Amino acid sequence: SNQIKIILFGCNGYMGKVVTTIVDSDLDAIIVAGVDINTEKNSDYPVFDKPPTEAYGADVIIDFSIPQALEGLLAFGLENKLPLVLCSTGYSQEQIVKIEKASKTIPIFRSANMSIGINLLIDLVKRACAVLGEEFDIEIIERHHKRKVDAPSGTALMLADAAKDSLSYEAEYIFERESVRKPRNKNDIGISTVRGGTIVGVHDVIFAGQHEVVELKHTAESRDVFAIGAIRAAKFMVGKSPGLYNMSDIIS
Repeated sequence: SNQIKIILFGCNGYMGKVVTTIVDSDLDAIIVAGVDINTEKNSDYPVFDKPPTEAYGADVIIDFSIPQALEGLLAFGLENKLPLVLCSTGYSQEQIVKIEKASKTIPIFRSANMSIGINLLIDLVKRACAVLGEEFDIEIIERHHKRKVDAPSGTALMLADAAKDSLSYEAEYIFERESVRKPRNKNDIGISTVRGGTIVGVHDVIFAGQHEVVELKHTAESRDVFAIGAIRAAKFMVGKSPGLYNMSDIIS
């Protein structure tokens, strides 16, 4: 059949289960095997506690596991010449170097946020900076559920980096203001964090100028958006040549 065949790493984690549910109702895709430390079988496909010895005719790998699983994942991808869609966050600098090295042999897709909307927002932030950057102060506010451990979110940093790359001046990130009693510097980008309840993810980028304010905002209402983005990326990656890819490749 012309269904794309997926091996899903981290298949029994929260996001792995969401991907499984969405692929179940997708006529163009099927999961042929799962890898997870927890080998509970929650769907039709076999589950292994480490990368399997065969590739089950797979076309692509989606990874929603943890950074510690990267070594085995890269080895499996390289050995079977399979494209990878990496959705885990929190890789070390060393691991990023390993990912870049592997991408010379196989195609690898990586994004700190798999939602299409956030990646459009990044694009809009760049455009806004080009027009408003000189005259407007930039502040970012991110909100997430109370269980999230890292702050600020990787996505807030992606947005800040997008702004920084589009400005003519060298921006500086300010994560807290209480220790300094002084007005804001022209080149500050303030990044504030809110944690509470079950908020999936809200990111606001505020451009504050003389008597006018422009706000760009993205709200994720369900973590399903990250699974939908990952499946879309997996379909995009089938048959690609080696290299590093991200969401802007899909959007363009």
